[in-house]
Amino acid sequence: MNRQELITALQKKYPNKKFRTTEEFSGDMKGGIWTSAEDGTLDKGLPLFSYYSQDGGSNSYILGVRIYLHRWLEECGWYCEFYDAGTVMIWEL
Repeated sequence: MNRQELITALQKKYPNKKFRTTEEFSGDMKGGIWTSAEDGTLDKGLPLFSYYSQDGGSNSYILGVRIYLHRWLEECGWYCEFYDAGTVMIWEL
């Protein structure tokens, strides 16, 4: 899945969440997608992202990303990386 297709799919799945290109975040970062990790978007009652759940000890998160979203992104050929506690970048594998 290319970047624009992924942005469209993510916006359809999470209509109240904003997904933008990394170039809009910083002109130095090219080819990815960025989003907020702190906007209150929930997945089955839990935030989509939890910076403090990156240690691998959670039953709900993989590297701070809800398990369902993490696995779906991998299937699409992408992965999440925290830029900081409030910002997530999504990059192509």
